[in-house]
Amino acid sequence: MSKVKKMETAPKTITKDELKKVTDLQTELQSYLANIGVLEVQKAKAIFQVNMLEKDMEEAKKAIEEKYGPININLIDGSYEEVVAPKE
Repeated sequence: MSKVKKMETAPKTITKDELKKVTDLQTELQSYLANIGVLEVQKAKAIFQVNMLEKDMEEAKKAIEEKYGPININLIDGSYEEVVAPKE
């Protein structure tokens, strides 16, 4: 059996400048991806809050309508006009 001599070779590498560019780009990309994640959570919270406010608004409208009947409210001074159904 013949002996095969192993040749030791140095690992292949890119230049330091190339490595720095790639790592800098990767860091920046990860930063943007993290920011997108934070924004998505904020978006979900905002959507939930909007849904809750819409629900509260509907309840407030219903309570006012039960007290005053169908009305249009002036949001500046609180005055209102009764809504009259059109005559057919």
